[in-house]
Amino acid sequence: MSEELFNSASCSGDCTSCGSDCQDLDQPTVTLTLDDDTEVKCAVLTIFPAPNQKEYIALLPLDENGENEDGEVYLYRYYEENGQPNLDNIDSDEEYEIAADAFDELMDTEQFNEMEENSTEE
Repeated sequence: MSEELFNSASCSGDCTSCGSDCQDLDQPTVTLTLDDDTEVKCAVLTIFPAPNQKEYIALLPLDENGENEDGEVYLYRYYEENGQPNLDNIDSDEEYEIAADAFDELMDTEQFNEMEENSTEE
């Protein structure tokens, strides 16, 4: 699997022309090359720690229109080597559960914080 991190900045600024819900232009993306040589462009949702002292990355696979209709998220082990980001497959069900639980907890916390912010604005 090869990965290439880059920023997606292909927006012309005219939201009426593309029909998009306007993703953040600074949203980093990664292009994964899967085992069958299929390339999948993914938005980087977050890099997060887990209780097993490892870091993971949550990726949102995007279709040819830059959207994700099914809500599927890919989780990979994340580390840096010589200043370069690297991803590894999560090989065991046990490790995957640890990473998935940490991601779910992070999302629950983010959702709670967002709800709390919205309630104080009203």
